[in-house]
Order: sequence, then C-alpha cells, then structure tokens
Amino acid sequence: MIISGSASQVLAAELAAEIDEPLASVEYERFPDGELLAAAPGFAETDDDRAVVVASTVSSDAHVELLQLQDAAREWGAREVVTVLPYMGYARQDEAFDAGHPVSARAVARAISSGTDRVLTVNPHETAVCDFFEVPAEPVDAAGRLADPLPADLQNPVFLSPDEGALDIAATVRDAYGSGETDYFEKKRLSGTEVELTPSDTDVSGRDVIVTDDIIATGSTMSGAVEILNEKGASRVFVTCVHPMLAADAVTKLSQAGVEAIYGTDTIERPMSEVSVASVIADKL
Repeated sequence: MIISGSASQVLAAELAAEIDEPLASVEYERFPDGELLAAAPGFAETDDDRAVVVASTVSSDAHVELLQLQDAAREWGAREVVTVLPYMGYARQDEAFDAGHPVSARAVARAISSGTDRVLTVNPHETAVCDFFEVPAEPVDAAGRLADPLPADLQNPVFLSPDEGALDIAATVRDAYGSGETDYFEKKRLSGTEVELTPSDTDVSGRDVIVTDDIIATGSTMSGAVEILNEKGASRVFVTCVHPMLAADAVTKLSQAGVEAIYGTDTIERPMSEVSVASVIADKL
C-alpha cells in the first residue's frame, strides 16, 4: 500500500495507479502546541506486507511527518517499509561547512533509516548522500522525463547546464528529446548567495536553449543564465529542473530574465510540475 506525506499527495496517487497498489487514507493534524500528527488509518484495510511511504521532505515538518508515517506502517504490522524521497531535504548539506557544524544530510538520513528497510531518492544533488543511510539506498534518475513537456519544434536546440557538474542532466534531457547539442556555464561561487557565471562559447544566436538543472531554489543562478543567453541572441530560453523548489520570488526572477517557460516534475508539487516521476520510481519498486 502507498502512504503519502502531505507534500506528495499527487505523486503518491500517480504511483499507486502506476503499480496498481492501493492508496492508504491519511490524516494530517497540528495540535495547539504546534506538534504534528500524521497517521495512516487506511493501512488497516489491506493485507499487503509492504508499505511504501512517499514523502518529499520539503520542510522540517515534512521530515517529522515521514518518521510518523513510517512508524504508523510498522504499528499496523508492515513487514517491509520502503521510503521514497521524491525530494530529499537537507541533501545539499552533505559536509560540515565549518568547525562544529553537523553533516545535516547524514543526520536526517540516519533518522529516516531507523524506520525503513529501503530508501529511494530522486536525483539527489550528490548521489553520495545515499551512503549516509544505514539501510540500502539508491538514487532514481528522472531527468529524462524533462524532455516530455518541451515543444516538438525546437530550433537547433542547445541543452545547457549551469555548471559542469550538472552536464549529465543536460545530456540526459537531450538524449530523451532526440536531438541537440550540450554545453555548460562556468560557475564560480562568490558567497552563499552570489554566483558568477561565465558564458559558454557555444553560439546560441537564433537557437532555442534549454537550461537544465537538478533543482531551482531561489532562481538567482538560473535567471542569470537566462539573461546571458538572451543577451547572446537566443531565440527562446526554456528552463527545466527535476525539483522545482522555486522559493520566494524565484518565478518572478526567471520571468524578468525573459524565460519562455519553466518545467519541473512532481517531486515538489508546484504549478510548473508538468511531468510525473511515478513511472521511474515504479521501475525501481
């Protein structure tokens, strides 16, 4: 049975349909003192030995919900609990940045491991975070799904990543689309919030450009890339990402920069979540 965290209800329903397993009824409650309760009374309606908890941990509250839903599945007697993290919060805090700092990705991975037998996480920023879990954990690559919402009539397309480390995502989207060139920006981080981009040498004049990444958070880096591409004469600039966090004024920044459209998946449920990762998760399950 599929059990959904409150932030992943659409994806959980898609996954349940994809693998033809029932979707448990769930209840989410906040008490007057601020504490949360996430319960799965519907799990009692099945004889299935396996519970699949689907929960993007987009907030600290979502982390607590996930732990509670894992425990609820065990309380009902599930022999196997599989945890699907469409988006793993804190995954980018994968090292101690200063003396006395925690490795936050490791801390949350250990907590999640305590209530599950297996973990799947979609396109973590670094696949090495899977090593922090104390149960078998593996990444799921959903980047190919980003080709689906792109227009069929792209003109001599260029698939660009904001830095060399994300070039594999650009290549995956290009391969799924079926044609085009790949390249990347040189990126130099000046501070925790400021990034300097060096334009690529690829000629984008009169061409459609698709900028790809694993996550768009504040949109600052991506909007800078869009501005540069428009200055260099790109015909249209599309932005795609697996995880459309789009915090604060990210959409406004991208719109002001001149983006044609923004596409993401339902690992984080936003208006821009044009495609579902249910099928690639189903393949791993």
